[in-house]
Amino acid sequence: MAANRGPFHSQATRASIIAVMTAACIISNYLLIGVFNVKLMDLIVFSSGFLFGPAVGASIGILSWLVYGTINPYGFSLPILVSTSLMESLYGVVGGFLGTKGRIGRGLMSNLKFGIIGFLLTFIYDLVTNIVTGLSTGIPVAVTIITGIPFAILHESSNAAFFFFGVQPLVSAVGRLIPESAKNG
Repeated sequence: MAANRGPFHSQATRASIIAVMTAACIISNYLLIGVFNVKLMDLIVFSSGFLFGPAVGASIGILSWLVYGTINPYGFSLPILVSTSLMESLYGVVGGFLGTKGRIGRGLMSNLKFGIIGFLLTFIYDLVTNIVTGLSTGIPVAVTIITGIPFAILHESSNAAFFFFGVQPLVSAVGRLIPESAKNG
C-alpha cells in the first residue's frame, strides 16, 4: 500500500511546495510594495529552482507573477504580465540547472557566484521587460530602456546583494524543512 502512495505523496508534496513558495513570493512583494524594484521574489524563485528543479522553479515564477501582476496596485497590462511571468521563470530555471550540479557550496566565492548570477539574471529580466513595455505602450524602446536605467540599477544591485547574502541561507533553511524525495527532481 505504501508503494501506491509514493507518486501521490510526491505530487502532493510538489504542489504544496509550489503553493507555499508562490505565496512567499506574493506576500514578500506586497510587504515591499513601497520599495520600488526591490523585491525578494527573484531570490525565492531562484532558490526554489535550486532545491526542487527547473520545472518547479519556473512554475513558482510564473504563478507568482500571474497573481501579483493581475492584482497589482500599479495596474495591469497583458503583454507586460506575459513578459514578467516568463522572465521570472528564468530565475527558477537557472536555479534548477545550478541545483542539479550538486551542493550549494560555502564561502565568499560561492556567495560571489550567486551575487553575479543574480545581477546577470536581473539585467536580462530588466532588458526584456523594458523592451516589451516600450513595444506595448508605443513608447520608443530606446526611451523605455534609457528612462528605466535608474530603476534597473536599483533592481540589479539589490538582487546582487540578495543573492550574495541570501541564496545559501534560504536554500539551507528551506532544504531542512523539505523531504529529500521532493528535492531537485
